[in-house]
Order: sequence, then structure tokens, then C-alpha cells
Amino acid sequence: MMDENFIKNFQCRRKILHVDMNNFYASVECMNDPSLRDKPIAVGGSVEERHGIVLAKNYKAKAFGVSTGEAIWQAKQKCKDLVVVPPHYEQYIRFSKLAREIYIRYTDQIEPYGMDECWLDVTGSGCMGNAYDIAEEIRQTVKFELGLTISIGVSFNKVFAKLGSDLKKPDAITCIEPETFREKIWDLPASEMLGVGRSTTKTLERYGIHTIGQLAAASESMLQARFGKNGLALKRFANGEDYSSVTKTDYVSPVKSVGHGITTMQDLENPAEVWCVMLELVQEIGTRLRQHKKRACGVSIMIRSNDLFVKEWQCRLIMPTQSSAELAKTAFSLFQKNYRWVKPIRAVTVRAISLVEEDCPIQLDIFTDAERLDKRERLELTVESIRARFGKESIRNAVLFKDIKLPAERDAELIMPTGMLGMGG
Repeated sequence: MMDENFIKNFQCRRKILHVDMNNFYASVECMNDPSLRDKPIAVGGSVEERHGIVLAKNYKAKAFGVSTGEAIWQAKQKCKDLVVVPPHYEQYIRFSKLAREIYIRYTDQIEPYGMDECWLDVTGSGCMGNAYDIAEEIRQTVKFELGLTISIGVSFNKVFAKLGSDLKKPDAITCIEPETFREKIWDLPASEMLGVGRSTTKTLERYGIHTIGQLAAASESMLQARFGKNGLALKRFANGEDYSSVTKTDYVSPVKSVGHGITTMQDLENPAEVWCVMLELVQEIGTRLRQHKKRACGVSIMIRSNDLFVKEWQCRLIMPTQSSAELAKTAFSLFQKNYRWVKPIRAVTVRAISLVEEDCPIQLDIFTDAERLDKRERLELTVESIRARFGKESIRNAVLFKDIKLPAERDAELIMPTGMLGMGG
């Protein structure tokens, strides 16, 4: 346990902001089309390609009970005048960059948390005022220069700063100080705290833990037995003991996984269709692994059935690889071993995980033909060079020339760094 005086000094010294752009996607759409401002709107994917869910909504839509993640047809049942607009990601990226150009006027320690949220460490920005004054200036500047509103949490650590920005929306600032945080937040539901998701919330409730204060006082042995080291971390966070730093603006998170996911045009109803989709998904994973100079030591798959129930499985590979064919075979084997075909399949994701450096030593077993392995890698490099020169469709697996129920536009590539991606909702 750390010395109490050290903790108090550390807490009082740090000034962390968490900036959250309110209803980001919807707000940008209203900025670009002022005629939408007085209407309930939702940003949604393509119904035709079965991405018909609410990605974001404005407060007028929220007043009707429209929620992020629900199907557009359900949202329209709640709000018959709901205006659904397609997403324009290039605009969201542009406004996200413009916002960060404002933040960097105050500090070079800016850590993104999704496209619309950032932590800022303004500890060394005392000449510009105290943390609240800086937050207020940022809030007003973003509104004046970009026409968007933000909520800001001001605290002595990242977890509580994030909690603060969630407590009061829109266009607000909330301070959580080291001296008074127990009175301010310990009566809040434990689910309000970063790191406590739906599954963790349900488990905590089974043990009678409903609030942040109860989590702070919970038994360490119970938390460790149920959640491992993450349980102990949650207890520390509830007690204000988060010492993680805000990374520098130019920090590049190491890539932890590379993958692709697709929502199919029609439900997949047999293993042969799933195999075709997985082959398509891994077409570029090997290329991306080579670009990042990584090899995969494992494979993860996510299957979403047509009732939107999601299951995930993963396994280790015999040896690290960049081979798309090897990833496809392993992913399909993992699928066949675990999926029970209770429902047809709506979406599939394949991911290369547990990445290591490309030049890491590989231990071959006595059953592995090293010459054949080398030939396969050279073959994949040749295929890759043909695609780079003549286009991605110039050379494919023969089975992929038939209709495999894929949408005209593929879902976005998944390259996951250490941080997490947010939704702009």
C-alpha cells in the first residue's frame, strides 16, 4: 500500500480534464445542415446492408427514448418524426482534429479515448489559470470556433475526470476534488465508473455491491477471487487511487490486434457460407500484419446471430504467423468447434491477436516442414504484390467468385491499439 502522504500530495498536484463532445455525430450533422437543428435526428447505418442501428442521436430524439445501438425501426416507433441521416465519418474526423488543435494550446499531454473524447493533463498549465478556468476557456472556445458543445470533468485522476464529464450534460463542467470525492460520487451506481460494464455490474450486484462507495469498501479477497487483478484495480479506482498518466500527443499506441468484421447481406445458414466469409475477411489481415511488422500468436472470432446475440471465442496458434490461410483455417476450426447453429448468423469478425514482432524467433516442432512453410510465405507475398499492382480483386480464392452474401461496402478494418474506441453517441 502506498504512503498516505504521498497519495494526498499526488492527488492535490495532478489536474486532469476529460473532454467529451456532446452527441458528437449528431451535432456535426446539425452543424453541416442547420435545418436539422430543431428536429429529432439519429445518425444511422444502411438499412439495406443491415447496418440499420442508431449510431448517435440528438437530445430531441433522446427525449422520445431513442437510444444508441437500437434498431432504426424501433427508434421510429418511439419517434414517428425521427429524421435518420447517414454517417459522414470524414466530417467527424475533421471536427475531432479541429478540437484537438484547440486542446493542444493548453497542454501537449492529450490522450484520445475514441473520436470524441480526450483526457488532458493540465497540471503544468498553471500560468493559464486553475484547472476549472482552463476547462471553462476550452468549453467556450470549442463552442465559439466549432459550434459544438462539450462536457468536461475536472479531477485529480483519469477515472474520476471521465466520471465527471458523464455526470452533467450537455455543455457543462463538473469538478471532483480529492477532499470531497467521497461525498460526491460514492452514492452513485457502480456502473457509472469507468471499467464497470454490464457483466461486471451484474456480478457485483449478486454480491450486494450497488454503489461506488460499496465497491470502495468491498473485500479485496472476494474481488480478486471473482475478477482477478481487475477486481483489485476497480477497488483502488473507487478509492481515488488511479495513478495512470495521460500520454503525450505524439504517442503511438502499440497495435494489439488486427482484424475485419462484416455484417452480411443475408443470414448465413451453413458452415460453407461461413467459410467463404472468413476467407474474405482474412484477405488483408496478413498484409496488415506485414505492414505493422507483426506476427499473430492467436486468433479470435466474434459471431453475431440474427437475434443479435454475440459470442466470442479465441485460441492460440501452434506458432506465430502472418499467413492469411493459416488464420482462416484456425478461425473456421474454432467456429466449427463452438457454434451450435441455434440461429442463423448475421455478422462475423475475425481478428489476429497476441501479436509479436515479425523477427521474433520461431520454434518449429518435428512435424513442421520448414521448406513448405517458407514456400507458403513466399506464395502469399507474391499474391500480395499482384493485388497491390492490379487491384484487390485481381486474384482470389476460387470459392470467393460465387455470391457469398457480402455487402457492396465492407465494414471498417479493425486495428486495435492499447486504448479503446468510442462511438460518438
